[in-house]
Amino acid sequence: MSQITIFINDKEYKVESGQTIMQTADHLGYHIPRLCYHPKLSIEGACRVCIVEVEGVRNFVASCAYPVRDGMKIRTNTKELRQTRRDIVELILDNHPEDCHTCERNYNCELQRLAYSMGIRRRHFTGEKKHYDKDLSSEAVIRDPNKCILCGRCVRMCSEIQKVHNLTQAHRGFKTVVMPAYNMPFKESVCTACGQCINVCPTAAFLERDYTQELFEALNDKSKIKVAQFAPSVRAAIGEAFNLEPGRNMEGELVAAFRKLGFDYVFDTQFAADLTIMEEASEFLERLQSGGKLPMITSCSSAWMKCMEQFYPDLIENVSTCRSPMSMAGSLIKSYFADKIGVDPDTIYSVATMCCTAKKYEAARPELVVDGRRGVDMVVTTREMAWMIKSAGIDFLNIEKEKPDSPLGMSSGAGAIFGTTGGVMEAAIRTAYELYTGETLVDIEVEAIRGLKGVKEGKLTMDGAEIRVAVAHGLGNACQLLDIVRKEPQRYHFIEIMGCPGGCVGGGGQPYASVNAIPLDENALQKRAQALYDLDRHKTIRRSHDNPDVQKLYREFLQRPLSPVSHKYLHTHYHAKTPRGIIPRVELK
Repeated sequence: MSQITIFINDKEYKVESGQTIMQTADHLGYHIPRLCYHPKLSIEGACRVCIVEVEGVRNFVASCAYPVRDGMKIRTNTKELRQTRRDIVELILDNHPEDCHTCERNYNCELQRLAYSMGIRRRHFTGEKKHYDKDLSSEAVIRDPNKCILCGRCVRMCSEIQKVHNLTQAHRGFKTVVMPAYNMPFKESVCTACGQCINVCPTAAFLERDYTQELFEALNDKSKIKVAQFAPSVRAAIGEAFNLEPGRNMEGELVAAFRKLGFDYVFDTQFAADLTIMEEASEFLERLQSGGKLPMITSCSSAWMKCMEQFYPDLIENVSTCRSPMSMAGSLIKSYFADKIGVDPDTIYSVATMCCTAKKYEAARPELVVDGRRGVDMVVTTREMAWMIKSAGIDFLNIEKEKPDSPLGMSSGAGAIFGTTGGVMEAAIRTAYELYTGETLVDIEVEAIRGLKGVKEGKLTMDGAEIRVAVAHGLGNACQLLDIVRKEPQRYHFIEIMGCPGGCVGGGGQPYASVNAIPLDENALQKRAQALYDLDRHKTIRRSHDNPDVQKLYREFLQRPLSPVSHKYLHTHYHAKTPRGIIPRVELK
């Protein structure tokens, strides 16, 4: 890029050409207010909050969309600009509910922060307000159109990044509203429950379905045995809800907080991640050696599973039958563990704290019921658990660390890296290689499938056989990869797919971005992922098959990977789903 000269607020700067005014101003330390803009999404230019003055241009211009040019003179903070921006935000506010103090996003709302920074202290306009019913149909994501400011971020996230195309802006003018096709309930739409709309929404138009009050009630029920489990990426992100930097490992603090909340037993989902690898690696090798359906595709991501059933039903046979680690742990808690402590499984209340809103949907799937029981009774997100810890008055940052309970608490380093894109594949390779060759894989850190590139490929040689693998994160990248599979079914042997950008570390239930931070910022995702890689490196045991508690579980209960007992408790099946008015995704010629 060539260097050009511009002037901002009468100061001269040399900058790179080809940028927008907003990008240039950010680089130079001038923060221009914005609402609809997000660096990962296309330019909408809808909110007009980011207007600036450009000398020689008659009207204000949207800085998010207007490119810089040589000699341009820009003003970002004149009296007229400040008043116009304030008028725009006041008009948004005056068609917005007046419930900030009872809103989920209170103190973490971009509209609220913007209004404060502009000095808006009262509402000036009166008149008709929009009114819509909340959509409470989904087990995972709820929609409140009354709090929507029509920034379009959710629509662009769903269509551009996730490629699900569930949301659109319908109608015109004052009646414009964001909704699924035909305004059908979320539960009946193609929503995959990934929750990425929640992550990018600046207000509370999208939220996870909140189960915190029900959980507080359950924790006070003396007739129930309360059991908690928590996902790998929760420990790497929950600290952000307590104003810590991303990537702080809060594993010990979490275990202690669960016990203070009233849980009787606390297990680590990383144990079940090790168990998933034992089953998944064995399933892959069985397919590889017996001519089974390849490429085998991982099945740990709930949002990806719903996406596959809706848009790629022709690939159902390629998908591993393994349950996710959460669901494996849930079924074992109400079978193996219940027997261990000698209690009726119906007295156990099983709760999972997950990074993912789609896990709420997964827990309710009828395919996961065993012996007439749900394995997981309730799923709460990282955000919900952070709020519960604060609400209970627990000093999370200074609490003395504790360790999970046995027999479902010990995990290997391979279990830890499940929470980031490429981690499931890397963990599977560590075990599959040894099971196939009888030798130990020395270089267990597979750099080719690490990082935030959308689709990653790698190769592994096992006993002279070349195994080709691929990894995708985010449903849009998954669609790109699966379109390749449809064209070239022999190209890969094993594929990992995670539904959210960055994998579980970028899940729809992770903490909201802090003040002035960018939702789904790559730097934050990398720090969360690094926390899990550091956990792996510091573990004495780094391979799932070396976990002594996993070995004991097979001896005492499961017998062996892929046994009839394993299939009952650790495996499942999937069905093609055709939501009303939707046809499976096909590649356009």
